[in-house]
Parts: sequence; structure tokens; C-alpha cells
Amino acid sequence: MIKSQINFNLFGQKAVFETGNELVKTRYLYKLLSTLQSFSKILIMDHQTEVEIEVPRFFVCPISLEIMKDPVTLSTGITYDRDSIENWLFTRKNNICPVTKQDVFDIDLTPNHTLRRLIQSWCMLNASSGIERFPTPRPPIPKPEIIKLLKALKSPHDQQMKSLKRLKTIVFESEKNKRLMEAVGAADHLSNMIINNVNSNMTGADELALSILYNIKLSPTGLKYLFGKNKDFVETLTRILQRTSSYESRTYAVMLLKSMFEVAEPIQVTSLNKNLFMELVQILNDQISVKATKATLKLLISVCPWGRNRIKAVDAGVVQVLIDSLLECTEKSVCEMIMMVLVQVCQCADGRSEVVKHGGGLAVVSKAIFGVSPVAGERAVRILYSVAMHSGSTRVLQEMVELGVVEKLVLVLQVDCGRKMKDKARDMLKMHAKFWNKTTCVKYNL
Repeated sequence: MIKSQINFNLFGQKAVFETGNELVKTRYLYKLLSTLQSFSKILIMDHQTEVEIEVPRFFVCPISLEIMKDPVTLSTGITYDRDSIENWLFTRKNNICPVTKQDVFDIDLTPNHTLRRLIQSWCMLNASSGIERFPTPRPPIPKPEIIKLLKALKSPHDQQMKSLKRLKTIVFESEKNKRLMEAVGAADHLSNMIINNVNSNMTGADELALSILYNIKLSPTGLKYLFGKNKDFVETLTRILQRTSSYESRTYAVMLLKSMFEVAEPIQVTSLNKNLFMELVQILNDQISVKATKATLKLLISVCPWGRNRIKAVDAGVVQVLIDSLLECTEKSVCEMIMMVLVQVCQCADGRSEVVKHGGGLAVVSKAIFGVSPVAGERAVRILYSVAMHSGSTRVLQEMVELGVVEKLVLVLQVDCGRKMKDKARDMLKMHAKFWNKTTCVKYNL
């Protein structure tokens, strides 16, 4: 196999492309094209012998190791392909330059037009060898355009809807656009629009604004800011859940709430309005979407470690709905989250009482010990532990015998599972050994 290669002064050419004036750039461009043309002729002449094409090193993105389609220069002076560096900075949320390891404070990416034209010309010269020319990339959305669209949200309805539709398109185009939207204050404009209209029925414009606000995927700082909007943006979203009949809007509202509470300060979580829990329970009961169900469960998991919230969740009927959901649940991750919420609410007396009162409560929970996953099984034992140790009346203990719960606890001691799970099973068996030894259940020695 014939192998040809061009040696370029990588750092010298890079300096010309990024800092030289246009005349110098043009001279270098012609010089390089001339060299590349000679190289192309060599490849074409020996094409029948399967020559391997050597790509100039500075055409290759340091991240993807592929020819750059849209070369852009980071503030550290290194050029990358736009898709690769945007994925590195915005999707993977890295804040360092992959090559220099320097911190990146300025996320603006400068298009390297000279290098892009050079790559396109090289592709054209090597077209006969199967190299396709990359199309000229579309320029990114400028900040002034986004600011103009956001200001138009105060316009009459038709213009408002037009602006919102354009903003939605921009948000879904790239992660860079999401960060740009947040940087120019989109969250402030959109949340103000929602707050101003929350006391009336949700309109199409309001629903669209809510979907855009969620899909911006605000940073932790942006999410914390929403807590301070109009004293309590949580109350605003709660009223949306109460007033709207749109499944999509309810889904976006609860997913936004979930994101907010993931970064909330303890003082913002310790005592929430009971109406919020009633709406969360209603979402679980309505099963409006898998996304909404998962977001609601994650939200409950994040707020129920606090005692007041647990009681409010129980009063809203969360235990009944969760156990009913377990009867039909087939997705492992959802079952595990349901079990976690039950673990938390069973730390209060009212929660344990609701589990015991439910006709299938103990049965459904005990079934999860070996029937779902090791995670769900460990959580099922924790629920049963709370019930047996704090609410273990004669009736409850007898029901645990009849449902085979005691046999499963004995089996937990015999199989390979976590130490904490075994310890809780052993403690339950020891605690009520006198009662259970009088029954016809499996005999065991601790």
C-alpha cells in the first residue's frame, strides 16, 4: 500500500488562521491549496493501488478525531468541531478545555472561517478519491435575535405566539442555544408571563411558555432563582396543576418542580403546601404519562425526608395510590421509586397505619422482596421493619404469618443479600419470635 503524507507546521498555521490579517491568511490559503493539489494528484495517480489518504492534522478535531465540519475556536485558542465542543461543554457539562486543561469562563465559540474554507477546498480536490465536501454550516442564533423574541412576549397574542414558537424551535436546536437562552434572561421573561396569567385558565401561549421554560434545562443557579420569583414560584406551578386540564402542561409543571427541588435549600423544602401533595397524588392516580409519574416519584423522594411533608403526603392519600400502582407496575425503576416513597412515609405512624389498613398493603410489599429487584427487595424489608417494629399489633403479626411474610424473612437470612437487609429481617424475627413460634409457619433458629 502506497502511503503519502504532507507535513504542516501545525502551530504556525494555527496562529495565522486565528491572528493573522486577511491578506496573510489569503496567501497561506493559496500556498496550502497548491501543496494540497500536488498531494491530490499523487493520490489520483495511484488510486488503483488503494492509497491511504492522509488527512492534515489540523483538519482533525481533537475530541472526535474526525475532519471538522464546522471548526470553532474556544477562548483558550484551540479549534474544535462545533458539535464536539458543544457536547463537551453543554451536554457533558465540562468547564475545562480538553487540550489545554484550562478553565473555560467564556463559552462563546468563534467560527474559524478560514480553516473551514480550507477543509472544504481540500475535500473538493480529493473528490475523486471519495472525499465529500462538507456543506457550509448555518450560523448560530445571535443573542440580539433571542432578546428581541423575548421582549415580544409582551406583545398582542398573535405576535406573542409567533415569538414563542420561534423560541421553542431555537431551544430544541442545540444545547448551546439552551445555555444562550438562559444567559440572556429567558427564564425571567417566561416565568413572568406564567405568573401574570396563572390566576386565569391556561392559554396556548402560557402552555407553550411553560414547555420552553422546562426544556431550557436551567442550571442549578437558574433553578434556584425560580424559587424567589413572585415570592414562591412553587405556588405558581401548584396552581397550574390545579387549574389546567392539559396533560402536557401538568407533565411539564411537575418535571420543572422536580428539577427545582433537586437543587433546593432545606429551608425551602421543610414545609410545603398540602395542595402540592394533593396534586402530586392526583398525577400518580391519573397516570398521565410515564415521564410525569417518574418526575412525581422523584419529587416525593426529595421532599419526604422531612416529617411535615411526610404527614401531608399521607393525608393527601399517597399510600393508597402507591400500593394500587404497585399492583399493576411492570417497570423495575418505577417499582423501586414507589418502594422508596413508601419507606419514607412509613417513618411516621400515619403512614404505617395506611399501609396496614390497605387490603393489599402488606401482601404487595412482601411480594417485592424477591419479585422485582435487589433494590426493591431491600426497600420492602425496610417497610416491613417499620411496620413490625412500631405497629406490630397481634392482627398485623397474624396477617404477616398468613401472607407468608415470615417465611420470606427467614429466606432472606439464607440467601445472598445485603447485610443491612439481613439484619433487619433478623431483628423482626427476634422481636416477635414468641408470637410467630406459636403459629404453623416455618420454624427457624436465629
